[in-house]
Amino acid sequence: MTAPVAPPSPHRPRHPEWIRVRAPYGENYGQLKGLVHGLALHTVCEEAFCPNIGECWGAGTATIMILGDTCTRVCRFCAVKSGDPHGIVDREEPARAADAIAALKLKYVVVTSVDRDDLPDGGAEIFAETVRQIKTKSPETLVELLTPDFRGVMDHVQTVVESKPDVFGQNIETVRRLTHTLRDRRAGYDQTLNVLRTVKELDPDMRTKSSILLGMGETPAEVLETLQDLRRAQVDLLAIGQYLQPTHLKRHLPLVEYVHPDQFAKYREAGMKLGFKYVASGPLVRSSYKAWEAALAD
Repeated sequence: MTAPVAPPSPHRPRHPEWIRVRAPYGENYGQLKGLVHGLALHTVCEEAFCPNIGECWGAGTATIMILGDTCTRVCRFCAVKSGDPHGIVDREEPARAADAIAALKLKYVVVTSVDRDDLPDGGAEIFAETVRQIKTKSPETLVELLTPDFRGVMDHVQTVVESKPDVFGQNIETVRRLTHTLRDRRAGYDQTLNVLRTVKELDPDMRTKSSILLGMGETPAEVLETLQDLRRAQVDLLAIGQYLQPTHLKRHLPLVEYVHPDQFAKYREAGMKLGFKYVASGPLVRSSYKAWEAALAD
């Protein structure tokens, strides 16, 4: 069941009951928030207004963003700002990020970045060095990456794989039909599948992960087709969540519908039957939601 939403207006449509989330709280959340700000660490949890920040930070996990806060792409679902970073890279960032993660005593960290098409390797070496630094300074911390697609250059993918993250993620974001409506023209449905497939070819034991957002006009049949495509690429872990339009600016795709939790449950069941090791599926799920639990799933 889905609940259609009226066309965009100057006012946001009223969220259904299942979309509402309690304000974050708790001792662990408060401590982590203070440390994050004190260390000047960029987290996607805050940058992207994630609704699960309280639950994840309370469990000792966070998603940090490297390579700056300005993306070279313009995807119509994303709240991160776009622009030209002019090739600027902070070579000391991997060491500082690792120091911060050790200080935060994180059990699990997701490392992601903006797309950096202005760099020859798309930021692959910075990703790899960040993993190496974390593994050295905080060996008990599990490391998940949510990477760009590196423009489909598999040598750059190999650079990252060889750093040995625990999970390698690349988000397909939507169904094939809506890819070029939602994602920047430099991204691609098959390009993402090829990245994920290549990771498995390079290291069959490395867990791979992807994510899809719903509520943008896709059909259930298209969602199931996407799940099948991801499994054919041997993706292990999957997150399915509700698209929440960041703003009513023209650049952001209008919300088409709120998908009912019962439908999310059906997608989770279908995904598990297809052979995913773990499927997180629900209105408030994001790609790093319960990432620690997914990574340990059999």
